[in-house]
Amino acid sequence: MATHKKQLWQGINPAAQKALVTRDYTSLSFADRLAGAGIEAGRLAAADRKSAETRDIWIPGVEIFPRQIHYQRHRGVFGELVRRDDGIVRRIGFWPTQWANARMFAQTAKGFHVHPPSIPKGTKPANWMRRLFIDEPENYSIRPYASEQWDVMFFVQGVAEMILRDVRAGLPTRTMRFFVEGDNHPGANNIGIVVPPGVAHAIRVEGSEDLIMVYGTSTSFHPEFEGRIASEVETAQLPESWEQFLK
Repeated sequence: MATHKKQLWQGINPAAQKALVTRDYTSLSFADRLAGAGIEAGRLAAADRKSAETRDIWIPGVEIFPRQIHYQRHRGVFGELVRRDDGIVRRIGFWPTQWANARMFAQTAKGFHVHPPSIPKGTKPANWMRRLFIDEPENYSIRPYASEQWDVMFFVQGVAEMILRDVRAGLPTRTMRFFVEGDNHPGANNIGIVVPPGVAHAIRVEGSEDLIMVYGTSTSFHPEFEGRIASEVETAQLPESWEQFLK
């Protein structure tokens, strides 16, 4: 500890002085926040996708788009999810084959999981990924939606911390960490999210209320499409004494 710090903290004992750390309050760049501590989803929905800074940090194929939630005083809220013939899903040519919902209890998390990309026979995975998302990113007609699981997600209650990690062959490894608010928190952070296969994703509930999500998938549910990574957070362990008793 520097001399001036020793003088500043001379009123506490040496052991406590040695344990002291100072939080870093340095202002982080947009890119550093997105890949690190996380950023509000509304910032991403409003980001200029054509700017060099955004292109350098964005995971190819991920879409984040704003939703408008109508607050009805004394009644509740009304929020559209997505229209098949309008907006992002129309532009990229993706309409779910299956819709589902999930409820996550407060203070729980879904560990990282990833869906396998479909690679055409005789094609190297890295080359195919680069063609889809680097060389021809707007040629949506070549995306094999019917043979791989794409997700479009919405949150209708609670606050979610979401982390995306690109693990596709041939593409740069990037991380996007952001916070999404459910329809019961109307505002700029009400968004929809499109997640491509090969992008690992995890969700953690923030706050004390349950999280309710609605999501559509490009294929019907296939257990073999669910690849788990670092998902031990989902397992509620029994107390050690219980484990010993059951043995």
